[in-house]
Amino acid sequence: MLDRDPSSTRARIQRVALELFAQQGYDQTSLREISERLGMTKASLYYYFKSKDDIVHSLVDDLLTAVDEVVGWAAEQDRTPENRRELIERYGKAIRGQGAQLLRFLMENQPALRSHESGDALRDRLRVLVDFVVDPGDPLPVQLCGRMAFYTLLGGPMIMSDVDATSDEIFDAACAVAVSMLPEDAG
Repeated sequence: MLDRDPSSTRARIQRVALELFAQQGYDQTSLREISERLGMTKASLYYYFKSKDDIVHSLVDDLLTAVDEVVGWAAEQDRTPENRRELIERYGKAIRGQGAQLLRFLMENQPALRSHESGDALRDRLRVLVDFVVDPGDPLPVQLCGRMAFYTLLGGPMIMSDVDATSDEIFDAACAVAVSMLPEDAG
């Protein structure tokens, strides 16, 4: 039975779809499976989302909103070591708010997202943030560390999923490692 609150039903669909995408992969999950898991007809599901792409787009939109706040902050800052660390911490907080399951989905389904509009939007935002942290004139190892800081935040929850720790502890550890990858004298 559907909730009376459409936003609650929409959130429930997103949650179940994300669970299935994370478990089976995006390409192996059908709208039929999502509707069955929810106990609703495909027609009811279509009322909220016309396709799997629509579901992914809605999930990524929330993440993009959070990341856009970090991008906006960075646009008003000087590229100092302190601001680079602050950017990593803000980015970590933004993606933490979206949850480990979404990050796992994004990391494990990169091939499916390469051709997806939402994947392009995320990559565009990440390029802006990387450009704030990484100076093209830095030696390659320094540039790599700056880039890897972001992937530490994104991949940390997936890499550490078998560790006996809470999601918050894992995110805290990933943020600490990411910040430690930034050289003090970069830029």
